[in-house]
Amino acid sequence: MPKHRILLVDDHEIVRTGLRELLQLEPDLEIAGEAATSAEAMTLLRDAKCDLVLLDVSLPDRSGVDTLKLIRVAYPSLAVLVLSAYPEEQYAINLLRAGANGYIKKDAPGEEIIGAIRAVLHRGRYISAAVSEMLVNQLDPNTDRPVHQDLSEREFQVFCKIASGRTVSQIADDLFISVKTVSTYRSRILEKLKMNNNAELTHYAVKNGLV
Repeated sequence: MPKHRILLVDDHEIVRTGLRELLQLEPDLEIAGEAATSAEAMTLLRDAKCDLVLLDVSLPDRSGVDTLKLIRVAYPSLAVLVLSAYPEEQYAINLLRAGANGYIKKDAPGEEIIGAIRAVLHRGRYISAAVSEMLVNQLDPNTDRPVHQDLSEREFQVFCKIASGRTVSQIADDLFISVKTVSTYRSRILEKLKMNNNAELTHYAVKNGLV
């Protein structure tokens, strides 16, 4: 039986160990490699054949959002399943917009994680019941939902960087865009979130577990 190769990207060794042991029980899945940082992941992707990346949303050197963008540019057809400790309402919608094939929580049962991996490999997408409900609710303007879900893919990326304390110049360098463009995104973000300054953005991000 041909095996699908999975790259594990998570900075916690105990998480990678648990995932490795879980995957080793499946005859159609195998580990292509393991990375604890975004930089390690990108290096491994250049050197190792891989069918799916199991990607943590929080990495020490670069956010999962930024790592996902790099993967999408370099490997547009590679499957990426985000595995996160954060509730779906905090990240799922924005990461799906950014190109993730699915989003699942780390505390999900093992069979659910395996099912999500197979769904992405065979059908190209995994949508949990919670995320499905969130997507439906987005069609209803009267439904209460986190306001950051209304940000575009790039706006969310800039928002997370502002909330992490990056300056406009640093964000411009990170994203290979101009300072003026970053400032334009910042203005849109403030307007959409109905906030006045970076301090309010940071408070919101911390309160909602985004940084």
